[in-house]
Amino acid sequence: QVQLVESGGGLVQPGGSLRLSCAASGFTFSIYGMGWYRQAPGKQRELVASMPSGRSINYADSVKGRFTISRDNAKNTVYLQMNSLKPEDTAVYYCNARWIAAGKDYWGQGTQVTVSS
Repeated sequence: QVQLVESGGGLVQPGGSLRLSCAASGFTFSIYGMGWYRQAPGKQRELVASMPSGRSINYADSVKGRFTISRDNAKNTVYLQMNSLKPEDTAVYYCNARWIAAGKDYWGQGTQVTVSS
């Protein structure tokens, strides 16, 4: 059974930091591209950062220089380090695992990040 379990969300003041984690199970983690997406109220889900297998990392322009995606294949976990958080970063953040060639696409349940004073 495939599972993606996000953690690390919460309430933080503007300028603060959070680190999101996504623990994966039920599939061969190392061969999947991993990514983080977010969805704010009334808006479409958007890509935050992705780490495709064997390809370069991609970031949304709005988070470049502030967010860092990383993965630990030994722990089957992907991370999103978020620094210098802004109120506009408030959203539900979702973890994604994707193996395009096999048509596999998995999502976590999401974790809320709220940036507010």
